[in-house]
Amino acid sequence: MRLMKIKEIRELSNEEILKKIEEYKEELFNLRFSQATGTLEKPSRIRELRKQVARMKTILRERELKGE
Repeated sequence: MRLMKIKEIRELSNEEILKKIEEYKEELFNLRFSQATGTLEKPSRIRELRKQVARMKTILRERELKGE
C-alpha cells in the first residue's frame, strides 16, 4: 500500500479518511507483530505509517475546527 500525499488526503471525505486510518492501523499492527517475531523486513515502514495516520487525523481535526 503506497502512502498518500497531503493533497490526495484533503480530496477524500471524512468517512474515506477514517476508513484509510483503520487500514493503516491494521497494517501497523501486523508490522509490529512481525517486528516482535523478528521477521520484519522494512522497519522504516512502521514510522511512515504512524506519520501518515497522524497527517490524516490532523486533517480531520482541521475540518472539525472549521465546522465542516
